[in-house]
Amino acid sequence: MEKCSLILVVKNTGSVFLWRMYYTYITTNHTRNVLYIGMTNNLQRRIGEHYSNRGNPNTFAGKYFCYKLIYYEMFSTPLKAIHREKEIKKLNRKEKFELIKSKNPLLGFLL
Repeated sequence: MEKCSLILVVKNTGSVFLWRMYYTYITTNHTRNVLYIGMTNNLQRRIGEHYSNRGNPNTFAGKYFCYKLIYYEMFSTPLKAIHREKEIKKLNRKEKFELIKSKNPLLGFLL
């Protein structure tokens, strides 16, 4: 998994670009019975924030201890990541688990 939200792109013309990445992600709790779907431009930082908020009744992810990453997708723009987040949120539970298992068949914790 990428540890940085910026990707260095070098074109064959010699031009160098920094490209920011955006993520749509799914976290769960240790028993995998609650799912949280979100988007961010820094996945490691965001998972760390979820971990720091564990047990916090004022946030959904904190209240249900959803800080275990089990799925993510990368995007080049925030609008694409937000759109995908909304698509995933509309899926029913079975479809969400099918999506997760398509890339993470054992539902292992990724981060």
